[in-house]
Amino acid sequence: MTRPATGRSLLGRQYFLAAGDHAATIVEVGAGLQRYARGGHEVTVPFGDDVLPPKGCGATLVPWPNRIAGGRYEFAGAQQQLALTEPDEGNAIHGLGRWERWEKVRHVEDELTLRLDIVPQKGYPWPLRAEIDYRLDAETGLHVTLRARNTGSTAVPFGAGSHPYLATHGHSLETVTVQVPARTALVNDDHGIPTGTRALTGPDDLRRGRRLGERRFDEGFTELTVRDGRGAAEVRTRSGGARLWFDETFRYLQVFTIDSLAGGPPGVAVEPMTCAPNAFNSGEGLLVLEPGKTWTGGWGITPL
Repeated sequence: MTRPATGRSLLGRQYFLAAGDHAATIVEVGAGLQRYARGGHEVTVPFGDDVLPPKGCGATLVPWPNRIAGGRYEFAGAQQQLALTEPDEGNAIHGLGRWERWEKVRHVEDELTLRLDIVPQKGYPWPLRAEIDYRLDAETGLHVTLRARNTGSTAVPFGAGSHPYLATHGHSLETVTVQVPARTALVNDDHGIPTGTRALTGPDDLRRGRRLGERRFDEGFTELTVRDGRGAAEVRTRSGGARLWFDETFRYLQVFTIDSLAGGPPGVAVEPMTCAPNAFNSGEGLLVLEPGKTWTGGWGITPL
C-alpha cells in the first residue's frame, strides 16, 4: 500500500481514501464524509474545504440522530436539558459529535478509523466512546461501521445515524427517482417532531421508486424492508445514481431533498438512523447501553 494521504481544511485534518477508481475524503471535525466519488464523478454531494458542512452534510450523528424536542428528556428518573442547537425550532439536533475533533486510530490507503470520547456534560452526563470505520472497496464502494461503548458505570440512552447526501449527477430534482423501502412514514409537527405515523399507499409508496417531480421531502420512514440483514434505498438519474444500504440495526431513514446545497448542486439526503426523531422522549427505537456494553451498526453506498 502507498503511504496514506492527508490534507487540511476548515474542519481540521482531511483523510484521503482510495480503492480502484473510488475515492473519498473524511474530515476530522464531525468524522464527516466530505466527498465520495467514483471515476471522478461525485457519488455524494461534496462541500468545500473552507466552509462548514451545509445542512449536516456528511456528519456522523451520536449519541442521537435528528431532533430532541426542546432539548429536554427524562432518563432514569432525572430530567435533562441539552443546548438548543436548532434554536429556530427549539430543538437539540444531531448529537454531540458533529462539531468535535475525532481522533485518528488507524489510516491506511483504503481504510480509516476515527474515535471520539464523549465526556459527561450538561444534558448528557455520561461518558461514551464512539468509533467510526470508513472503508473503500474497489467493487462494492463505501462501507461504514459505527460503534459505541458505554465507558461509564450506569446505563446511557443512545442512538446513532449518518447524514450523506446522494448526488444527482447534474440533474434537477424534478427528474430524479427515489426508492425508499418503507411501509410507514412519520407524521411531524411544525418543529420536525413526530406526532404519529401513516401507512404509505398509492403515490406515497416509494418501495418501487418514484420520480420526484414537484415533490420534496423532509420526512422520516420506518417499517423498513430488510432481507438477509440488509435494506437499501436508491437515488437514480439518467446519468447514474447510488444505492445506500444499511443493516438491520438501522430501523429508520430520514429523507431530505434540497434543490441547492449551499448554492451548489441539488442533493437527496438519505440518513440511516437507529431511532426515530425525539426518541429520547418517545422511546421509539431508543437504545439503552448498560455499563461496558457495545453497539455496532453498518451502512454503505454503492454507485449505480
